Amino acid sequence: MAAPGKVAAFRLPPLPTIGEIIKLFRLKALKQLSQNFLLDLRLTDKIVKQAGELKNAHVCEVGPGPGGITRSILSAGVKQLLLIEKDARFIPGLQMLSEAAPGKVRIVHGDILNYKMEKAFPKHLKKNWEDEPPDIHIIGNLPFSVSTPLIIRWLENVSKRDGPFIYGRTQMTLTFQKEVGERLTANPGSNQRSRLSIMAQHLCTVENCFLIPGQAFVPKPEVDVAVVHFTPLVEPKIQQPFELVEKVVQSVFQFRRKYCFRGIETLFPENERLKRTEQLMMTADVDPTLRPFQLSMSQFRNLCNEYRKMCDEDPSLFVFNYREELRQKKTRRLLGSTGQSEQTEEENQL
Repeated sequence: MAAPGKVAAFRLPPLPTIGEIIKLFRLKALKQLSQNFLLDLRLTDKIVKQAGELKNAHVCEVGPGPGGITRSILSAGVKQLLLIEKDARFIPGLQMLSEAAPGKVRIVHGDILNYKMEKAFPKHLKKNWEDEPPDIHIIGNLPFSVSTPLIIRWLENVSKRDGPFIYGRTQMTLTFQKEVGERLTANPGSNQRSRLSIMAQHLCTVENCFLIPGQAFVPKPEVDVAVVHFTPLVEPKIQQPFELVEKVVQSVFQFRRKYCFRGIETLFPENERLKRTEQLMMTADVDPTLRPFQLSMSQFRNLCNEYRKMCDEDPSLFVFNYREELRQKKTRRLLGSTGQSEQTEEENQL
């Protein structure tokens, strides 16, 4: 019996191990879906611990698979757990967990990329953006094939305060390939500094929590796995629309080994490229001979702010597409020749 004034800790009843679940339902990780199972419950407990205090929290787990992290989440004493699983083979094993934790688990068979997170949690959990994060968490051991497009999608949701962030500054604890985890947290000057670094860090506090060795997974991936925690910032470091920031950042990193002005040039049509690039770099006070990975967050902010002013003066700038310009040039060149054409350096790199 629990001590007076204390709530008894939730404990799952005895269940088959994750390994036994895999055998029982004849589960096999599918290489084409980049699936890897984590069987060590000490490691799943460690992942869940990075999410923070989960007692009586509402949690969404993405891609629970055979349910290793799911068990650790339930053992943390959550109030409600939403499981979103695309692969129907895992549903029976997850239903077994649901029956072991009556009233706590809701299973959705579907694709997280299509699921409407705006209705995932009770309305009373909503908090103002300026307040502390809501008692809502997203946790997931993501397949490598979906991790990057999904975090970009969620970063856009952070920027627009919709999706899972309609409830406030919802926190996320997710797994990525080691290299992707390093990119998400890379500082200026690091070789891992990339578009992903800027897009994540201008919107969130991003913490690379710890590494899980590849041999801890079944089957063993070729790389180690990083556990990364995200907390949306009250104020983004670049206060411009997501699409504009993404366009500028992508352009800068088009030619990451060259001087940054080379990527910035791709923001402008050929007939005014040099003049516009010089104008942008001068007003943004950015040294054109810096490499993209050397630029600080404040320099990216200046570039975005000044580019926004240029787009406000000439709306055709924002819809300009450098790749489309290259394609059209190549088509004209082919039509004007015998059909044989050497690719330009830009076409090779892009």
